[in-house]
Amino acid sequence: MRVVLAPDSFKGTITATDATRALAEGWRSVRPDDELIARPMADGGEGTAAAVAAALPGTTEHEVPGCTGPDGRPVTGRYALLPDGTALVELAVASGLPLMSRPAPLTATTRGTGESIAAALDAGARRLTVALGGSASTDGGAGLLSALGLRLTDARGRELPDGGGALARAHRVDTMGLRPAPSEGVVLLTDVTNPLLGPDGAAAVYGPQKGAGPGEVALLDQGLSRLAELLGTDPARTGSGAAGGTAYGLAAVWGAVVRPGARAVADLLGLDRAVATADLVITGEGRFDATSLRGKAVGEVLARAARAGVPARIVAGESADDRVLTLSALAGDPAAAREHARAWLVRAGARLAQDARG
Repeated sequence: MRVVLAPDSFKGTITATDATRALAEGWRSVRPDDELIARPMADGGEGTAAAVAAALPGTTEHEVPGCTGPDGRPVTGRYALLPDGTALVELAVASGLPLMSRPAPLTATTRGTGESIAAALDAGARRLTVALGGSASTDGGAGLLSALGLRLTDARGRELPDGGGALARAHRVDTMGLRPAPSEGVVLLTDVTNPLLGPDGAAAVYGPQKGAGPGEVALLDQGLSRLAELLGTDPARTGSGAAGGTAYGLAAVWGAVVRPGARAVADLLGLDRAVATADLVITGEGRFDATSLRGKAVGEVLARAARAGVPARIVAGESADDRVLTLSALAGDPAAAREHARAWLVRAGARLAQDARG
């Protein structure tokens, strides 16, 4: 048999790459002669670069020491350089909420992600893909763009400090020193559909998750509105509010295109080509339910398998769907399944291989 293994991460327990390896180990213990094609999946958030690097031979991962973290402390950025010249950057690596020592909704910045992007461009990247999940800031991507040469100044010509709280004072935007976008374009990965502004916008919906109270939400929304006035691009576009408005900033200044994360990752991995000649597709995630089919990685894998007419099986930590093989059922206890997820995924791979043997 030819089997494609394409699970997402089991959030909080095991990465997509390690889940794929565990399933493969279990499968080979029963059917050692089968061909297994590893395509660990992601939805454009945390783990996207690792999943792509594991699936695409020739991808190289690079560290960028001394980047500016979201609260100003130094962090190590990273980017992956794919064989086709695409640089893949995860915003959360240098600008993610877990990097904050305490919430700072008005001053948190995306500058470190811009520094990581600059390093990727210096290394020769011709195309850029940015995974936007996990942002700590609501700065409209201003910090990121400043690291790439854009200048935002107040009415006295002074450069604004980092953070969305300063954007309301913006008077002029200067793009003379801005680096040009990579020659083959910029793609932004997100499943967020929020606009930039208003009750459904970046500040109102996601600001409270980053520590913003009502007054701070209002100030952040005012700042994003001022940024939109200066950049002159429609803030109502679907997805503009992703990553605290970073999607808006990159779209306005570099012409970036927002794409659904799971779909774009599947394309990067060449999932359709892998599935087209497969006999079976195996996917999975921590919890499988109705939302799994709406824009998430598992739903994307299942849809592509169905289009190709290839049967698919699902492994999940937990699920109420009796068609799903769950680690909780194998372990007899959800807590045990989470604590020893890798071992139970090996067992799940073996069970699926036994089922395939008939």
